[in-house]
Amino acid sequence: MRALLDTHAFLWWTTKAPQLSLRASELISDGRNEIFLSVASVWEIAIKAAKGKLILPEEPAVYIASRMNLYRIQSLPVQMSHALHVYYLPMHHSDPFDRLLIAQSRIESMPLISADVHIRRYDLEVIW
Repeated sequence: MRALLDTHAFLWWTTKAPQLSLRASELISDGRNEIFLSVASVWEIAIKAAKGKLILPEEPAVYIASRMNLYRIQSLPVQMSHALHVYYLPMHHSDPFDRLLIAQSRIESMPLISADVHIRRYDLEVIW
């Protein structure tokens, strides 16, 4: 299975936070699955860390790269088709990062691993 991590799911996985659901944890840890982190999430983490809203043990570039390597998480680039697909999404959710992840999940036919209840209002598979 191929699956896309929401930003919080990546952070909770890499910090072993108890908020991560058992189902999400099992799916991420199963070596048969291909797990992806969007460049949009990397951008979101960098912004939050720069603003002091997210404290990481290392600079974002080091932290993200090392955790992606450690857990075999692949990078999902943002394509023009992903950005343009946001136009077609209903305004159930106003967060631009989440809207882009929703678009990527739909276009790439990957379930989104997310605890965000607002995302479930969209036509996509959400795993939690």
